[in-house]
Amino acid sequence: MHKSRLAGFIIDCRTDDLGRAAEFWGHALGMKVRGLPDEAGKYARLVDPSDSLHIEVQSVTHPSRVHLDIETNDIEAEVARLEKLGARRVEKINTWWVMEAPTGQRFCVVRMQNPVFDAVANQWP
Repeated sequence: MHKSRLAGFIIDCRTDDLGRAAEFWGHALGMKVRGLPDEAGKYARLVDPSDSLHIEVQSVTHPSRVHLDIETNDIEAEVARLEKLGARRVEKINTWWVMEAPTGQRFCVVRMQNPVFDAVANQWP
């Protein structure tokens, strides 16, 4: 058995100025902006006051869009479950999978991130 849940949203921005993009989205959503440690300054976190969702602004080279992350305690089991529902694997990046829903939306399956995960996650056989 494994567990999974909606982790949050990633705002993909095709931009050379991540700080400005993060500042816009922080003000638009009423959230503070925090830097995230990463290899090239590609990510900024928007702090959800309820601490229930992980929301990031990410600098990307593809067209701007919003995608969601599903967090899980077993990435391969969750990816297999989603494939049975019709999703397909697109690309493995570091420890997570980029996937595509049958309707074309991209999303990621990532490692468990939120400390309340066990209390709120769905359990799958």
